[in-house]
Amino acid sequence: MPSFYFITVVRKPAFCGHLGIESRLISLTIEFNAMTSSVVLHPQREKSLLRHHPWVFASAIDKQKGKLRAGDTVDVYASDNTWLGRGAWSPHSQIQIRIWTFERDEVIDNGFFLRRIEAALEGRQALIARNGLTGFRVVAAESDRLPGVTIDKYDNLLVCQLLSAGADKHRAKIVWALQKCFPDCAILERSDVAVRKKEGLEPLVQVLHGEVADEVCIEENGIKVLLDPRRGHKTGFYLDQRDNRAIAASYALDKTVLNCFSYTGTFASYALANGAKKVINMDVSQEALSMARRNLEINQLDVNRADFIQADVFQALRDYSSEGRKFDQIILDPPKFVDSKAGLNRACRGYKDINMYAMQLLEAGGILCTFSCSGLMPTDLFHKVVADAALDAGRQVQFLERLSQAADHPVASSYPEGYYLKGLVCRVL
Repeated sequence: MPSFYFITVVRKPAFCGHLGIESRLISLTIEFNAMTSSVVLHPQREKSLLRHHPWVFASAIDKQKGKLRAGDTVDVYASDNTWLGRGAWSPHSQIQIRIWTFERDEVIDNGFFLRRIEAALEGRQALIARNGLTGFRVVAAESDRLPGVTIDKYDNLLVCQLLSAGADKHRAKIVWALQKCFPDCAILERSDVAVRKKEGLEPLVQVLHGEVADEVCIEENGIKVLLDPRRGHKTGFYLDQRDNRAIAASYALDKTVLNCFSYTGTFASYALANGAKKVINMDVSQEALSMARRNLEINQLDVNRADFIQADVFQALRDYSSEGRKFDQIILDPPKFVDSKAGLNRACRGYKDINMYAMQLLEAGGILCTFSCSGLMPTDLFHKVVADAALDAGRQVQFLERLSQAADHPVASSYPEGYYLKGLVCRVL
């Protein structure tokens, strides 16, 4: 393919000493911009791209033109030579191309990332203003048309995850754009996620700009939250559960609440702030439980009404069931159980077990708030698993509310995979 040379001439008035001679030519910039390489798809494999789904799997690619390295920009053509999109090449992944743009004239440069981040931020302004948020998701990867890029804002800190080869390649452009949009914010990269290995990338944690504090405090729905941006889960916190924490707390008045997989105890802070009689935080991490205690303290909540139990939740639920323990409300917010479709059956067994034991532990009329953050777990299957757990527990259950991720975690209509968090509020009879 041909290469293009762009010559830019910049003129401005200048004077040489007392002669007042205008210098017409101030600078001459010659920029070389090679055309992107390309791939051609097998016949009939363009349908998802025509619907603007951003993924191209390796099995869909018939042939490639040009030398391609990880993260390089590549044009995608249908078998009849119709241009379909422009994306990033990921040679080590089954998802071999992630589409940056479906506009043929759009160049993947600094301005591209600035426009995408500005658009994502603009789409969240009403939510931020309405709820007075100091912590929110700025960019939700494919759902905000930036595949592999996740950016969360915690007060004056931005935390990025760059999880694809393309995102990794364009790190400098992303940082530049973030500095334009958030000039007063420090930037931390938390790309220490196992999925990077599928892209041929190593886990990475690094400060990209400014000074990053060891702790950050945000506020949501009137509740203060301390978080550790360097070592906390995900980018430091679970912003996606914001609305669900408030919903769960609305059932907590005068209740004894068992908060399983409690992490840093934000569900507990909400529950006590809404009049819970007692909250038991249970997590395998003592460090997380210590932070949970501090989160109660900074909200001036009564720590004497809270217990902090370091335990394996699966085993603890079995033990409580054997002991005949009872609770008024149980919250199950486990980590992701499903990493691949091959592991779905095993994950279903795990979800079924914890929900069955939780139902056995609830008083009649008790409330179970149960969640799955596994994107590969279909909503209808999760509902079926919870219903089957009720049968095995010998309890009748009513589904009161169906829950999802907060609005700053949108789902693009062309990318249903962006919908990952599902939950149920159940009354156990």
